[in-house]
Amino acid sequence: MERYDLLYRIYDEFDADTLRAYQDFVEVFPPIDSRIALEHWRTARDELVGRKDAIHAAFDDGETFAEIAAHATRDQAFTALDLHSKYGRAVNVLVLDVDETLRSAGETDNEIPRETLALLTEFHEEGVPIVICTGQTLENVKGFTIQGMGSEVVHSGNLSIVYEAGTGVFTPNHGAETKRLLYDGLDEEIVSIFDALRSRVLPEAPEELRRGCHLQGNEFNVTMKPNFEIGSPEATDLIADALVYELDLLADAVAEEVGEDAERIRGWVRAFYAGSDPEIRTVLEEADATSDADPDEAPEAIADVLERIDVAYYEGDAAEIGSRELNKVVGVEAALDVLGVEDPFALVMGDSKSDLRVMEWAAEGRGIASAPEHASQDVLEHVLDTDELLFDRGRSADTLRIVYALNRLAVLPG
Repeated sequence: MERYDLLYRIYDEFDADTLRAYQDFVEVFPPIDSRIALEHWRTARDELVGRKDAIHAAFDDGETFAEIAAHATRDQAFTALDLHSKYGRAVNVLVLDVDETLRSAGETDNEIPRETLALLTEFHEEGVPIVICTGQTLENVKGFTIQGMGSEVVHSGNLSIVYEAGTGVFTPNHGAETKRLLYDGLDEEIVSIFDALRSRVLPEAPEELRRGCHLQGNEFNVTMKPNFEIGSPEATDLIADALVYELDLLADAVAEEVGEDAERIRGWVRAFYAGSDPEIRTVLEEADATSDADPDEAPEAIADVLERIDVAYYEGDAAEIGSRELNKVVGVEAALDVLGVEDPFALVMGDSKSDLRVMEWAAEGRGIASAPEHASQDVLEHVLDTDELLFDRGRSADTLRIVYALNRLAVLPG
C-alpha cells in the first residue's frame, strides 16, 4: 500500500488529535514537585504508549506512522509527504532565525514557546544539528538558548550559533574551532573603517539620537537600536534618522581612510545605498536626504570600499552597518564546517532579508525554506515560490512538525 493511502487510513481510523494531545502533554509537562501531578503525567504517558502501540500493531512500519500521527496533523503529514516526493531526502540540519521566527514579541512574549523547544530537543536527540542564525550578540543568544534548551544541548557539540548576522560562529565543545571570529579575515582597510565607526557613532550623534538610541553590543557590526518599543512610532522615526546619520558617518570614515573630501563622498554613499535597497531609498526620500550624485562616477578606491560594506535598515528596529563579505550564509557555511555537515539539506527558517540570503543558498539543492506570515515581502515571495511553508505568528512549531514527519517518511523502506 502506498504511503499516501497509509496516511489516509491512519488519520481516518485512529483518533490522531487525541494522540497528539497526549504527546504534547507528555513532552511539555513542566517539572512540578507534586505527587498528584506526577501521577497524572504517568497516566497520560501510559495512554500515549497504548495508542501508539495500537497503530504499530495495525500497520507495517506502524511505529514510524504512530510517531507521525503523534506529532503532525493530517495536513502537516500530507505536506511532509509532498516534500518527500519532491526532494526524496530528510532534513539533516536546522538553520533557525530567532526574533519574529522562533519567538515573537506579539504572540509569545518574546520567548521561544515550550512546544517549539520540545520539538527542537527531539531533533537534537535524533542527532540533527541545530544552527541558531541571528543578528543578535553572542551573549544574548547563549543566554536564552541555554535557558530554553539547557546547557547539555548547547554544549553537546551538535549546536552552533551564527551571531551578528555572520560575523562570528560559536560551536561549543569543538576545541580550537569553538569560536570562529570571521571578521578577523577582513583586510586592514575595512577593519579600520569599522573601528572608526564604532568609536564615533554615539559620541558624534545628534542629541536626539544619543538619547533615543543605543549601540548594540556587537563584536564587529555597528548597530543602532531604539530605546523605545520596537516598531512603535517613536522607534520608527528614530531608526529612520539613525539610518541617514549612519550613512553620512560612513562617508566620513571612508573619506578619512582613502583621503578624499567627505562632502563629495556623502552624495555617492547616499546614492549608492539608495540604489541597492528600496527601503533605504524610501527613508532618504521621506527625509529629503536623497542625492543626485552618480555612484558610478565615484573613484575606484571608494567604489571598491562601498561594494564591500553593507548598510541594513529594519523599520522601527535597527540601522546597521556590516560587511558584505560577512553574512548569514558565510556564517552558516562556517558552522556546518565545524559541525561536519558535508552534504546539507537544511530547514531554513527566518523572516528578514538577511535570512533570505540563506534561503536562496538552500534553494540551490541544499534545503527548504519556511517563514512566518508577517515576514518581509521578499522572504514571503521566495517561500511562496518554493514550498509555501508559511506559518502563523508565534507558530514556528508547525513547520517543525512537518519536517519531523518528513524525516520519518524518509527512513521508510522503498
